Formats: sequence, C-alpha cells, structure tokens
Amino acid sequence: MSYDFDLLAIGGGSGGIAAARRAAEYGAKVGIAEFDRLGGTCVNRGCIPKKLMVYASHFPDYFQDAQGYGWSPVHSTLDWTKMIAAVNQELDRLNGVYQRMLDNAKVKLFRGYARFLDPHTLEIGDTKVTADKILIAVGGHPIRPDIPGSEHTIVSDDMFRLKEQPKRIVIIGGGYIGVEFACIMNGLGSEVTQIIRREKILRGFDEDLRSCVQEAMEKHGIRIVTNSTPTAIEKTSEGLKIHIENDNASEIVVADAVSLAATGRKPNLAKLGLENAGVEVSNGAIAVNQYSQTSCEHIYAVGDCTDRINLTPVAINEGRAFADTHFGGKSRVMSYENIPSAVFSTPEAATVGLTEAEAREKYGDDAIKIYRAKFRSTYYTLTGKDEKTMMKLVVDRNTDRVLGAHMVGDNAAEIIQGVAIAVKMGAKKSDFDATVAIHPTAAEEFVTMR
Repeated sequence: MSYDFDLLAIGGGSGGIAAARRAAEYGAKVGIAEFDRLGGTCVNRGCIPKKLMVYASHFPDYFQDAQGYGWSPVHSTLDWTKMIAAVNQELDRLNGVYQRMLDNAKVKLFRGYARFLDPHTLEIGDTKVTADKILIAVGGHPIRPDIPGSEHTIVSDDMFRLKEQPKRIVIIGGGYIGVEFACIMNGLGSEVTQIIRREKILRGFDEDLRSCVQEAMEKHGIRIVTNSTPTAIEKTSEGLKIHIENDNASEIVVADAVSLAATGRKPNLAKLGLENAGVEVSNGAIAVNQYSQTSCEHIYAVGDCTDRINLTPVAINEGRAFADTHFGGKSRVMSYENIPSAVFSTPEAATVGLTEAEAREKYGDDAIKIYRAKFRSTYYTLTGKDEKTMMKLVVDRNTDRVLGAHMVGDNAAEIIQGVAIAVKMGAKKSDFDATVAIHPTAAEEFVTMR
C-alpha cells in the first residue's frame, strides 16, 4: 500500500523536529503537524525563555558584587515590559530558525491539530494524510492543583506573558520549575513565598544538593513554607489569599495578583484520538518499548508524552535514535543511564549519575564512599558574601568507579556537563585524581578531593 508520507511526526517540538530532519536526511518523505509555534515547550514556554530570565535575575547581584572589586555603586531598575519583549523577540527569531530547518530538509509542515482516524490516517484540520510510520511527539502541559480557587493561579507557561511584575508572588510546588521561578522572581526583586509539601525542595535529587540549594534560597530572602498543603485559593481586594495547612495548623499567604502553580506536568494526549489507532496509554502516558514503539507496531512516541525522562536533549536523542533505526539502517536505542541534568536556581545545581541514597540502596552502605567539599569560591572573597559551593562524588569502593557527581554553585551546569562525559565512560576516582587541576577554578575541586 502506498502512503502520502514515509513518516508523519505529530508535534513540532524538540523530539518531533529532530526525528523529522534526521529521517529526511536519509531520503524519507516526511511531514510534521504542529498547531502552535515550532520548537515546543523548550523554545516557547520552557528552557530558553526561562534561562533568559535567569540571566536577567542575576544582574542585581553583579552590580552589588562589583563594589567589592572597586566599582562605584550602581542604581538600576528593571523595566519588566522591556525584558519580556526582548525575551519574546528572541523566541520569534528561534521560530524562524526552526522553520528554515524544516524547509531546508524538505519536511512538509501542516498547521493544526493531528488526530488519528485509523492506524495510518490522520486528520489535520480539513486535510487527511496517510503515513507508513507515525511518530507522536506532542510533549506535555503544566497542571494546576485540584483545590478550590485553582483557576486563579497561573502556570509556568504564563510567566512569560505577564504584563506587570508581581510585587508578591506565591509559588506552589517544590520541583525544579517552582524552584527556578522562585529564584528568578526573587532576583528580579519580587517578594517570594514557596509552599512545598515536604521538608525539602527538589525531591529525587541528592540530599546534599537539596539542602545546599534550599539553605541558599532562604538566605537570599525566599520564604519556604515546608510540610504544607494549599487547601484553597481566594481572590480578594487585597490580592490572592492562599490557605495552607501544616502540622495541624493553618495559615494564609497573600500574593498581589499572581500565584504560580508548579505542581507537575501531564502528556498532551486529549485530542489525538489514540483509541482509533489502538495505541495504549499507561498512567496517563503513551506506553512504549525500548525502541519507542507503541502497542501499534508502526506508531512510535518520544519525549514528554511518554513520561520517561522529561528533558529536551532526551527527546532529541530519542527522536534521532528512532530515525537512525528505521530510516538510516543504524539500529540503536536510547540509553537512560547517567543522563546529566541541572536546576537553574540561584545558586545553580547540576547532577549526573546516582545520588548517594540510590547508590547505597543499589550497592549497599559498605560499598559506597563519599567525597564532599564545601567552600567559598575565589569570586566571593572580595564581595563579602557568604556564598558556598558544594561538590560531591559518589564512588563504588569495590571498583573505584564514580557512580555520581553533584554540584551546587556558580556554573554548576557547565561544569557537570564535562564531568558527565567521564561518568558516562565509567571513569574511576583514580582517573579523577590523576587529572591535573586548572587553578584557580572551582571545578578543580572535582579532581583534588581526597
């Protein structure tokens, strides 16, 4: 049977575009359907605009730190409207880049929602197309807490469209999105309260990393309300009142007009018509095997809609692995071991490999040796600030292999990216020790810890 396309990708985000371009390079006839701006969450509502706001939030500290180095005091104020406009202008530029990528690869773009009519046929607006293979790469969306008044909250997508900077903002949720926006808004001058259900932020990360980031956030003026659950949100003339309960007590926290709900994300599956294609869903996400294959043999899925590891580079790698396997004659699968990640908080945090707790559970307490350093980096010696950098290696005593590396401090993500190569290659602690340090740097601590 002949089809309109060898491959039709649903979703013009990181995974879909990566797969579409790679398949087209191999000579496949490829189409892609996207109802919104190209680039997906990362480019339009996530990584890129958020990182630009992170940069903006650091300037007040730079102005203050400069005085320790002999510079005169700087009086500067934030023009919120100008910042948001500049961020969105960059997103417009990136959308043009993605469009040119697809055009150069001769990938046909369909504007609209794609919905399955049968396993090989999709309806996109008024158009019906068929494809031999179909890749679902529709990503996910943020969700609000299921409490009265949650409609008054905004989600992370909305942060980049705010017309005015809130003077007081309440953030619900202790995951990386909530932590990053708490630090961004604090750095930009807003009064920030963060409500978390547990004792610490960043569940799933290494305990030392969690503690260091949380202590620094509180030192910087962010109020973190722990072991607390929001029960209702009330819109009043004074602002938004967030009712919370903790330790058998209750409290009301007030925000001007904005409360950010950062309580999780869900795959975008509602309008796909998966039932018409026989694609199985498990726990709200598309079920796939190691080759990203769904329950329908010619339909595949990558990225956040599969809810494996929700990171842009993971979706890209999954998409390229799919294209290499099915159109390039290079069968391969995505490896999910030792994937580095970062939290663009203030201070920044980054990690690769096993946490201390994970290593002890997997190998046993006696088999694990921890190397840890906490210090003030050279940059802060003249600023007078008590800012700490934390570095940590988790090592298997029996093999000397480095199982995990964790860092909190300036440029943590940039540093861990390099360390991740060593961890991925199976480097031993003795390999780290044998590496000559670059002095004076913070990163040298990774090769001088004893």
